[in-house]
Amino acid sequence: MKINTGAVLVISLFLTACAGSETAKYPTLIDNVTSENIQRILQSDVIPSTGESHGEVISRVSSAFLGTPYQADTLIGGADTPEVLVANFNHVDCFTLIDYVEALTRSRDQKSFLNNLVKIRYAGGHVDYLSRRHFFTDWFATVPRNARDVTPEISPDFLVANKQLNRKADGGEYIAGLGVHPRKINYVPGKAINEHLLNRLKPGDYVGVFSPLSGLDVSHVGIVVRHDGKVWFRNASSLAANRKVVDSPFIEYMQSKPGIVVLRSD
Repeated sequence: MKINTGAVLVISLFLTACAGSETAKYPTLIDNVTSENIQRILQSDVIPSTGESHGEVISRVSSAFLGTPYQADTLIGGADTPEVLVANFNHVDCFTLIDYVEALTRSRDQKSFLNNLVKIRYAGGHVDYLSRRHFFTDWFATVPRNARDVTPEISPDFLVANKQLNRKADGGEYIAGLGVHPRKINYVPGKAINEHLLNRLKPGDYVGVFSPLSGLDVSHVGIVVRHDGKVWFRNASSLAANRKVVDSPFIEYMQSKPGIVVLRSD
């Protein structure tokens, strides 16, 4: 099932969501093509999947996004702009792709999808720019947790980097007002990525490309899938040759990279 990315009419509405014991209202932006695709994917790929592993459902749901055009900065919110919950399947970047896929796998209808998207995209379920999970490792380091870090289980050759997330080399912040977050990052260096490691990866694992830059955890993210007897990295590629969601051969893609961080949503 491929996503229809034709012309759309954008509509704005409000949802009511529970954040802990509080009830919060927030603006939501979703177009009618995205709405139709949510229902189609849930009916064809999620609801019939009872009894399957979560990873297999992630793999199948993510296949609906193959060929979806790449576009950065589709979310709305910033230091001077109120945050809006955006659901836009017409264009994705690497982070919004995994947000949408994980939210879909946990849902049964559009309302539950949007509520799950809040839980996945925002720490504490607060629809706010500074509560947005700006870093991949926020998926396991902030609550509610989206996934767990299985990097040490994937390879005995994993290394540990102690990072000050959000702090630039010059002392400034990537995200103004977010503050600095000390975090231990487990990663497998690119030179240790081999067939043995591939055998430990599971379909549906979320993989980040480790960044050696100060203040960052990863530079790119995607999803492990298996087909045609190979392991692939499904990702929203910004490369000029792609500019869309593609499957890249995993080992060839990653061996030249600084390393990988592997998260698993069970």
